[in-house]
Amino acid sequence: MGFFIMAVKSTLEQLEEVQSAISNIMLGQEVTHDGNTWKMADLDALQRRETMLLKRLRAEQGGGLSVNAVRLSRE
Repeated sequence: MGFFIMAVKSTLEQLEEVQSAISNIMLGQEVTHDGNTWKMADLDALQRRETMLLKRLRAEQGGGLSVNAVRLSRE
């Protein structure tokens, strides 16, 4: 029996693909023919996936927590 190994893309690779698809949609991936319209990809779904992948990438890179500090002073 043969075995095969399926390569799993990294979060960064997936994020790059999603961002590329978003760019393509912005350039117009909607096709209409004989009154029928097809979308090659769904922008809202891609943006949700982009947000999820960005969060995952930050967590993988150890950026799970960030603190912003502001110092106020009177003069």
